[in-house]
Amino acid sequence: MKAILIDDEKPALQHLERLLLKDGRLEITGKYTSARRGLEHLEHEKADVVFLDIGMPEMNGLEAGEYIAGMDRSTRIVYITAYSEYAIEAFELNAADYLLKPVTSQRLSKTLERLEIRREQNEAPVETLPEPAAAVKQLSILCFKRLEFIDSTEPGRKMQWRTSKAQEVFALLLHNRGQWILKDTIVDWVWPEFQPEKAVTNLHTTVYHIRKLLKAWDMEVQVEFSQERYRLTKENVLLDLEEFEQGYCSTPVESEAEWARREEVLGLYRGDYLEEHHYDWAETRSKELQIRFIRMSLHSAEYELSSGRPRQALDRLLVLQAADPYSDQICRLVLRSYADLGDFIGFRKHYDKYKELLQRDLGIRPDQVIDSWVQKVL
Repeated sequence: MKAILIDDEKPALQHLERLLLKDGRLEITGKYTSARRGLEHLEHEKADVVFLDIGMPEMNGLEAGEYIAGMDRSTRIVYITAYSEYAIEAFELNAADYLLKPVTSQRLSKTLERLEIRREQNEAPVETLPEPAAAVKQLSILCFKRLEFIDSTEPGRKMQWRTSKAQEVFALLLHNRGQWILKDTIVDWVWPEFQPEKAVTNLHTTVYHIRKLLKAWDMEVQVEFSQERYRLTKENVLLDLEEFEQGYCSTPVESEAEWARREEVLGLYRGDYLEEHHYDWAETRSKELQIRFIRMSLHSAEYELSSGRPRQALDRLLVLQAADPYSDQICRLVLRSYADLGDFIGFRKHYDKYKELLQRDLGIRPDQVIDSWVQKVL
C-alpha cells in the first residue's frame, strides 16, 4: 500500500517515517509539512493511506480530511495528534485509526494490522443471493411543523439525531438544497458563540454524523464538500416542501375534481415550515409558505361555501383565523359561513370578538364596508 505523511513538525514527520521504513509494510510516496502540499500530491497521485496530523496551522487535519474524502473516499486516513481530546473526534470522522504523539512502534504496528485487515475485507469477493420480493421502499423528508424522515416500509421508524446541532446543520443544508454554502456561513448560524477553530471542528464532526445517519436510512442524499463550501443533493427522496410548491395554485377553485386535488396539497401542510425548531434563518421562508397556504385554503373555503358546504368551510376558516387573526377577508368568510348555517348568535359573537381584538391589539375599527354588511345581515 502507498502512503503519504503530513505533519507540520519536521521531527515528528521524520520519526514517523523511520518507524514506517523499519516496519516495511507501507511504501512512502510523499511527506509534507503543509496540508495543502499534501492535497496537491493527492490530486496527481493516489495514496491508499494518509497519516495526517490534526493540529496544523493554515489548515488543520480535520479540514484536510474533508478534502481527502471528497477526492477519493477509498483513501484511508490515520489521524495523529498530541492532544487526546481530538482522538475521539478524529475516530468519529470515519478515520481508519488515530495515533497519539509520540508515536510508538507497538501502537503503529496495531494500526498497520487494522489497515491490512480492512484491505483484505474490501478485496474479498462478496457472494450474493437472490433476495425475496419486498415492498417498494419510499423515503420521504418532512419539513412542515417538524423535521422528520419517513420510511414507507417501517411507518414507526424514528430517526435519532446525535445532537440538536446535527439536526440544524442538516435542516440548513436542506433549506438551501443544491446550493453551495460557505462553511463560515454555516458556523455563524449554528455556532455563533464558539471560537472559529472550535466551530469548524464541530462542523466537520457534525457532517460526519449526518452522513452516517443518511447511510443508515439508505437515503440517496449526499452532503458534498468543495472549496470551503458544503451543499446537499438528493435523488429518489420525496420532500413535502417540494410537493407543496409544485401543487400550489393561487386561482379560484372551479370544479370538485380540482378541489379534491388541492386538498391533497393542503394536507401536506401539517404546520408552519420547521415550526417546532425555531431556526432564525427559516423565518422568512416560513412566512412565505404560510401566506401561500392561507391563500390557497381561502379559495377552497370559497368553493365550499358556493357549493353548499358552510360547515366544512367554517371549520377550515377558524383554523386559518388562528394563524392570521387580523385578516378581514378571513373574518368575512367566517361570518358568511355562520350566516349560511343560520347561526346568527355565532355570527354576532364572532364579529364582536373580532372588533374587540382589532381595538385591543391594533387600536383600529373594522373596515366600514364589512361593518355595514354585518349590520345589514343582523
